[in-house]
Amino acid sequence: MTRAQWEAITSTVKGTNKCVAAAAIIDSPWIPGYCGCSFLDFYCRPDIWFEDYKKVHNDFPTVSFLPDWWVEYGMAAEPSGFGARIRFSDDNMPTVYPVIDSQDKIGEITASLPDPDPRADGLMPLILNMQRMHMPRIEEIGEIVPMVCARGPFTIASHLLPMTDLLISVMEEPEVVLKLLRKTTRLVIRWLQAQLESVRTAEAVMVLDDVCGFLDADTFLRTAFPLFREIFDAFPGMIHMFHNDTPRDSCYPFLDAMGVDIFNFSHGIDIGSVRRAVGERVVLMGNVPPMSLSRLTPEEVYSESKRILHRYCDVNGGPGGLLLSVGGGVPMGAKGENLRAVIRAADEFNAKLLP
Repeated sequence: MTRAQWEAITSTVKGTNKCVAAAAIIDSPWIPGYCGCSFLDFYCRPDIWFEDYKKVHNDFPTVSFLPDWWVEYGMAAEPSGFGARIRFSDDNMPTVYPVIDSQDKIGEITASLPDPDPRADGLMPLILNMQRMHMPRIEEIGEIVPMVCARGPFTIASHLLPMTDLLISVMEEPEVVLKLLRKTTRLVIRWLQAQLESVRTAEAVMVLDDVCGFLDADTFLRTAFPLFREIFDAFPGMIHMFHNDTPRDSCYPFLDAMGVDIFNFSHGIDIGSVRRAVGERVVLMGNVPPMSLSRLTPEEVYSESKRILHRYCDVNGGPGGLLLSVGGGVPMGAKGENLRAVIRAADEFNAKLLP
């Protein structure tokens, strides 16, 4: 991302940007297939990773990709710090195997799990080293990395034990599972702090946690809210982005108080309803259906993008506080012409706003 693109994002957060930027979360579900390489080459060959990101930037120069230049191994980084087994493949993201195989072992195994050191444990130190290696090359071509990322405490926990067991335990044995969630929360904070040491241009943190979206509102407020508030409070003065594309609105009323500045959310909920539920301050990033980029025609994607823009303005009273994007990340198989259709909708919309 260029400095000018990042300033357009920050001005949207400040409420001074009168136009709508096109933005997208991109990472390994989409980039290897789009660029014609294997997942293993994308993960393990720094030259291919760098050239793939350059290609994406050259093909879509006006899109603000978030977090951008993201060194990641799917969902594997944080769970690997707890000793989770990771299985790689050529044609998909890594599979993460749980370290806790049943609900009745949560307390026992949690007590034996040491707090990971992101500078030494699992895949995280490899990512930190890659970030340090790539930063000079990224800056040489006039770009910055504006943001660092971590999976959230519930998503990390859902890879340490089966998700169903996690959610049942939150309801039935919260005092037991909270000990695990406290450990995953500490890792999120330490992991983001370690990345900020490697990525000196970063001015924002993103936390991605779909799993907390399965909680009802009361349980979210009681169990999840304090953990996310602790995470974002650890990074004062930075922009806080939260990704949760579960099609449920239980967390929406609490995002402002959590400290969220940008919210990437599901395409499955009307954008006008999201604006009303979230309040005026939080910037919304969405919510074109992700799979439309792989399944629909460019004209269909363009029409849906225009519909979302107009629906948002009808409820919001104008385009302020919106980043036009997909309701989630760009999916595997997304077509370039369909992403360009989203860009065209934003460009034409902005052209009518400018004098």
